[in-house]
Amino acid sequence: MSALTAIFGSTEEKTQDSDKLLHLYWNRAELKKEFSGMRKEQYRLRDLIKQQEGATARLHQKLEHLEDLLLDPDWAHNVVTFYQLRGLALRCERKLARFSEQLKQQREQKQHNSLLVNWNEERNRETRILEHKLLEQRDSVHLLEDRLQAERHRLMSMSGFLRIFRQRSVTAVLDNLASQIESAQLAENEIASALEGVRDRKPPDNQGLDIAIKRSINLMILAYAQQLYLHFADDKLSAMAKEASEKSVGAINYGTREECDRLLQRVRKRREAMEQSADFAAVLQKRAKLIGEKAKFRNDADAVPIAGTVSTVFNIDANGLIKESEANILGENYWGVSKVLSR
Repeated sequence: MSALTAIFGSTEEKTQDSDKLLHLYWNRAELKKEFSGMRKEQYRLRDLIKQQEGATARLHQKLEHLEDLLLDPDWAHNVVTFYQLRGLALRCERKLARFSEQLKQQREQKQHNSLLVNWNEERNRETRILEHKLLEQRDSVHLLEDRLQAERHRLMSMSGFLRIFRQRSVTAVLDNLASQIESAQLAENEIASALEGVRDRKPPDNQGLDIAIKRSINLMILAYAQQLYLHFADDKLSAMAKEASEKSVGAINYGTREECDRLLQRVRKRREAMEQSADFAAVLQKRAKLIGEKAKFRNDADAVPIAGTVSTVFNIDANGLIKESEANILGENYWGVSKVLSR
């Protein structure tokens, strides 16, 4: 036997060797998996480096181009004018975004307040009903307890012979009353628990705006976008600001230094006038109503109107007179209006 073991090895040794091989196999598989993951991560990081290098190179080219323009006396004033117009477009975009956010918050708060009023009314109604039931149930318990006390007193006041003769029937009445009291107290506790649950009920969260409210918000946003457009339209600054926000510096020639200075003066005056004008809420509401009369939507679930149906610009003067013109503010995305609409 020992000779056979020496030749073929023991079963225990074979099992141990097999376990070692299996362990080495799984370790090798895990290492290959980790190596593959590291290689993929290496490729990803290389791609990121290339993208960053490309972005850095493009930025360097832009800086060199800007330096060349600023060094050229015929273009330096054009660069300043370009960035002033781009800054004007950015200012209008921020004002529109701020107006949009405030309007959405107001409508959400108004809707939530209305929801809370209804929720409070329903909770108060349920509270009153449960309080009334609780009082009635407590009265029932008190009546039963009074009856129980009366029966006990009657039993105790009986003479000895009569007490023995009627004890069984009176005891049955007492047991029945005790059972009724126990049931009534359980019902009272259930009502009290339900009342406590209603009182501790948490108010509902904001449910979000429905399509009708989103549409009304969007009409007001479009009305304000038109307000900004009209404010700069007379000096053709709206189109120039939009062009500067879309093109690169050096792509537009605004003329001589004197022409650029006059343009900058117009920008400054209109910008100052914009900051001083604030009382136009009634005009916005009237304009939003006029826009809504022409607005069409792709389907019942769409809150954003079709751009072509809201391209009429309504200029409402101080006397309430309306003058119409055409400008596809939504389709051409003036002041980044498409980004701030409710959807």
